[in-house]
Amino acid sequence: MKFSDVVIATASLDLFGLILYAILLVAFVPLKPNTTSDWLSYIISYLVVSFVVGYVFALKIQEESRIRAVLSITVLSSFLAIFFFAIWIASPFGSPWFKDSLSTSLNTSGWTDYQWSAYTALLVSLDVIIGFVLSFIGLYAGSLLRKPKKT
Repeated sequence: MKFSDVVIATASLDLFGLILYAILLVAFVPLKPNTTSDWLSYIISYLVVSFVVGYVFALKIQEESRIRAVLSITVLSSFLAIFFFAIWIASPFGSPWFKDSLSTSLNTSGWTDYQWSAYTALLVSLDVIIGFVLSFIGLYAGSLLRKPKKT
């Protein structure tokens, strides 16, 4: 799998993942207004989109070692997720939302700056690890469904 194929697959995975995440978030918020709807939307969107991307790019993934190709797409997607979360948390829109959602779910009244940054790093790494695992599972399962072309 060439690097350009990895970039296109990663861009497809992340772009369609964000679109489906936003749609599912709008659908699930009235059902579960807590952070449950956020996590549920995140998990379903990553599984479904990575499954579809794995199916669409299955012929390219099968050109070489399947695990190596899926890992390269997943690793690049995880690096993009790290930068996305870092930008979102540091932005003037994301930071108050993040602190407000933490303050409603936890008692954060006496937290120091170090505790805020440590908890933020923990949540970002947890999001990236979950996204990595779900993307790997979905890409691998999706690439298994399409059979190689007979020549």
